[in-house]
Amino acid sequence: MNQIYYTIISLFITLLVGAGFFFGFSISPESEEIVALKERLSDLEERIGLVRDEASEARDELERRAELREKSQDDLLTAAVASIAPSVVSIVISKDVPKMEIVHVNPFGDDPFFKDFDIRVPRIVERGTERKQVGAGTGFFITRDGHIATNRHVVNDNEADYTVILSDGSTKGAQVIYKDSDIDFAIIKISGSSSKVSLGNSDSLKLGQSVFAIGNALGEFSNSVSVGIISGLNRQLEALSDSGLVPLNGVIQTDAAINPGNSGGPLSGLNGNVIGINVATVRGSENISFSIPVDEIKAIINREI
Repeated sequence: MNQIYYTIISLFITLLVGAGFFFGFSISPESEEIVALKERLSDLEERIGLVRDEASEARDELERRAELREKSQDDLLTAAVASIAPSVVSIVISKDVPKMEIVHVNPFGDDPFFKDFDIRVPRIVERGTERKQVGAGTGFFITRDGHIATNRHVVNDNEADYTVILSDGSTKGAQVIYKDSDIDFAIIKISGSSSKVSLGNSDSLKLGQSVFAIGNALGEFSNSVSVGIISGLNRQLEALSDSGLVPLNGVIQTDAAINPGNSGGPLSGLNGNVIGINVATVRGSENISFSIPVDEIKAIINREI
């Protein structure tokens, strides 16, 4: 009996151990797969974290570079304006014009029949002449001894006098020493010394290039600065002036605001070099203006001065 009992126990233990090996064999591979999967997930999460960090760093770097570019652009512009502004002048055009008065007279003159009628009508009569400002423009020094570049149409009236207002507010009378017959360009001169601009090159200009204009906007706001780009090159057009139509060939188009009074002022690049002389604008347009390329006047300057 005891032998049978021990035999049964041994058999039970054997079956139990065998079952343990069986179940252990069937469960063990599943646990290894789960562990491997967890390891893969952990590795993937780590890689995602690295990519996220790298993307964040790249975004921060791009923002930093954009901020530096913007700051650099502003620094270039303000430095260029500071370098050229002292050499830009306002030109005031003055002339003796008829002095008109309104008087009230008898519309029937000396007719005795109406002499007792108290009838008076206004009439404009001339009472001599008076000195008045009749126009304004801009110019810039091209030599240190007082030579100033401007547009011909600014100083084209032989009966007018021209006064230059310097950047410090002082004034000096100017003499017209040259007016070109082909392009809208002239040279005037004042006494004394001054700083001068640097003339750049206009043969390598590119569309979209940043530029700025300085001038006597509307004849009232001296040394006004406007910023824009080169929006066109080698334009051909005719501009209307007091003396009629003026052909403009090969001019630079810009969207920098150029108002009446800006004529003759410089158009400059961000390096502070003058690349053109502002000459015309399209009235009623959204910032379409034109400048004479500086290369067209270099030979004239060298010849006439």
